[in-house]
Amino acid sequence: MESTMAKSREEIEADVRDVLVDALGVDEDDVVPTATLKGDLGAESIDYLDIVFRLEKKFSTPEKPFKIAQGELFPENLMTDPSLVEGGKVTAKGIALLKERVPHVELGSFEQDPQVTKLSGLFTVKSLCDFVQRKLG
Repeated sequence: MESTMAKSREEIEADVRDVLVDALGVDEDDVVPTATLKGDLGAESIDYLDIVFRLEKKFSTPEKPFKIAQGELFPENLMTDPSLVEGGKVTAKGIALLKERVPHVELGSFEQDPQVTKLSGLFTVKSLCDFVQRKLG
């Protein structure tokens, strides 16, 4: 019976924390909502695939598999499209697509200075939790 219960935000945060501690070998204390995956927790490109895999495993149940499509959590594949990135900056079309594709990411000040290199800094522990919660919801 219990597995059909919706997970609370606290449970989601605890599970995401476990995933990041395992995937990145970081201290549990460092996995705070505002921590960025790359800057604060030291995630490399290869780690993102591992994080996706571990999230799928962690949040899948026999009744409901938790599947994350490529680019659904991290829009890495979007950034290779020349209409979305120009001169190292994300274009207006790119920003619009990010808002649509990754609503879990707070773009905020990124819109004022949309340098591709800053994109990875938008992915925080909170954005992962928001993503999972929205997807489970």
